[in-house]
Amino acid sequence: MLADATLMRRVSIIFILLLAASPAWSGAWLRDKGTAFVSTAVTAFKEPDYGYDYKGSFYAEYGLREKLTLGLDVEEHRDLFGHALVFARLPVANFDNAGRLAAEIAIGAHHRQMRTWAVYKATLSYGQGFQTGWGNGWFAIDAALEFRTHDAVYRKLDLTAGMSSPRLVSPLLQIETAYQSDRPLHWRIRPSVMIRTPNSPTTWVLGLERNDARKNTGIRLAIWNTF
Repeated sequence: MLADATLMRRVSIIFILLLAASPAWSGAWLRDKGTAFVSTAVTAFKEPDYGYDYKGSFYAEYGLREKLTLGLDVEEHRDLFGHALVFARLPVANFDNAGRLAAEIAIGAHHRQMRTWAVYKATLSYGQGFQTGWGNGWFAIDAALEFRTHDAVYRKLDLTAGMSSPRLVSPLLQIETAYQSDRPLHWRIRPSVMIRTPNSPTTWVLGLERNDARKNTGIRLAIWNTF
């Protein structure tokens, strides 16, 4: 209980700091030189035995050069397990209206309680914008190989799609999958709405999360900031 309370305080501090900072999407798009994007999120699940379960995440990326974006990806499920990765993203090809490709290399660590192992990840991303009667939209497909030195190679395929028009509320859909040989497919789906603050670089993201490992649905709150 003490560890849970400590983690919740840390997550709260991150939220407060980000609210003071100045969506952003990743995948195939690189950051402009000198610009940054920061996201923090908390997902809570109702548990019949001990009240609630939760996890927090922190994501940041910075355009170091026109063709080089650096970033940090951290996720923590209470104090039980989580990961921290640093990554570099480079452009591969630009097909103009037909989309673009980018490659990403990441290195970091994965932990389960007090035990920690190295993680290596390579991702190829395709992204494209599109137009609809309701405004402009975009989607990104990320295909990755993730090697955890204590485990095996994970094959991951993710889809993200949303609307980018300057309206107050826009839809967002995220689907994540992971597969290991001789094991069932793992999946996670997040339908959300993006709420853009007028005259502000802040976007609030409110949604639900469902995955194959749970019988209940979680509530997810994220804050995006660009500066």
